[in-house]
Amino acid sequence: MNQRIRTVLQLIGCILLCQAAGLIGAAGMRSEATWAWYNSLAKPPINPPGWVFGPVWTTLYTLMGIALWMVLRHGKGHPLFRRAVLLFLAQLALNALWTPLFFWWQQIGLALLDLTLLLVLLILTILSFRKIRPLAAWLLLPYVLWAGFALVLNAWLVLLNGNYS
Repeated sequence: MNQRIRTVLQLIGCILLCQAAGLIGAAGMRSEATWAWYNSLAKPPINPPGWVFGPVWTTLYTLMGIALWMVLRHGKGHPLFRRAVLLFLAQLALNALWTPLFFWWQQIGLALLDLTLLLVLLILTILSFRKIRPLAAWLLLPYVLWAGFALVLNAWLVLLNGNYS
């Protein structure tokens, strides 16, 4: 297979892997009961409208996939390569877990814990990516900012609605 085609396929694979994390959550968002529960929650005044989340996450997952691809492409042989990739995959797994915790199982307290761990792993991922491929770390900056905002929203929802489980 041509090297250029292989490179493009690897990029597409990395983006699709990240988008799959979002699809896990989207699969459970079709339920009317899920939306009825969510709409019944007291919301903080900074809560964005629902339509914002789809475009934001689609963009963030794409940037995440590009960042991962850059590290996979340029990081082999770097002493932090394995750690960086494992950190990335761990935070991606926590990302995929958040929606089921929050929406499917309505455990907004556990979702807050998940987000806290995700942010720690994401910051460690960014620090590792920065040493391998600085641009890859920069591509994760919008994600860490949005995840931080999500943490604030999630914490506020816990405080307003009293779900500490």
